[in-house]
Amino acid sequence: MSDLFAPDEGWRVRILDLSGGAEDNVVEEVSGFDTLMHANAFARRYVRDSVERCRVPGMPTKDLLEAWFAFGEDAEIVDQPDGAWRSANELGDFADRPAGEEERDWRSLDPRLSLDDDDEGDDNTE
Repeated sequence: MSDLFAPDEGWRVRILDLSGGAEDNVVEEVSGFDTLMHANAFARRYVRDSVERCRVPGMPTKDLLEAWFAFGEDAEIVDQPDGAWRSANELGDFADRPAGEEERDWRSLDPRLSLDDDDEGDDNTE
């Protein structure tokens, strides 16, 4: 069921390149999240995966955070509604505790994948 206060196009998550490689640091906006909870879960896992991609075995927490701020990607809910997830609230925990596979799996929550799957189902070539 859709969030009662969701915009018509659904919630959007903005991906930010912390290295400054993109204009205004925005890499892309992912749209089509039916609920704020879905958008929050996607953003959280996306950032969790980004932190893990910066991690090197035995790396001190301080160095990991410096690497993430220099080379990582952040995610934020567009327009920051009440209840929107923010990476700053969990970044220290992410750095202190390596993530498991499921905690990093943002792709399974990506609404673009369900759109692609629907398109593939329309092709009746046998």
